[in-house]
Amino acid sequence: MSAIRLAVTVVSTAIAVSRHPAVRAGVQAVVNNPKARDTAINTTRNAAYNAGVLARHLLGRNKS
Repeated sequence: MSAIRLAVTVVSTAIAVSRHPAVRAGVQAVVNNPKARDTAINTTRNAAYNAGVLARHLLGRNKS
């Protein structure tokens, strides 16, 4: 599976999941709780950083 096709699949799945009422209720609960919001932000940043590190290891630094 090409990288573009994989990216499209991930994005479309994320959009479908985000429309689910249970997910929306969970997000609303996190938004209303400052401690949970900070934890969610830090977790998201760490996951994004780790995904970037993994991508650099898989693709190398000179590829785009």
